[in-house]
Amino acid sequence: MNIQRYHVGPRMSQAATYNGFAFLAGQVADNADGTSVAEQTADILKQIDALLAEVGSDKTRILSTTIWLADISTFSEMNAVWDSWVPAGHTPARATVEAKLAAPQYKIEIGIIAAQK
Repeated sequence: MNIQRYHVGPRMSQAATYNGFAFLAGQVADNADGTSVAEQTADILKQIDALLAEVGSDKTRILSTTIWLADISTFSEMNAVWDSWVPAGHTPARATVEAKLAAPQYKIEIGIIAAQK
């Protein structure tokens, strides 16, 4: 099987697939400046939906998710958006941690591993 990379940049690809699995880079909000954790989460989940579709998967096939929050006190705010997005019965294995993110405007980053269809 070949490795396929999507949206290849000089430092990273936005996604890579291999052997029936899709690995998404950590996604941050496109419009993060001045937006809430809930707004950034919704933006990121739209990006994830689009990337998953592009690599031949969808949110029902997510196996593992890592969520990084700049401030863990926003956990419930993020979860309110996440819970309305993830399909019942298809919740992935997940870890959520507090971390200093790449730039101060980012309040959340989400990484995904999924099975392809």
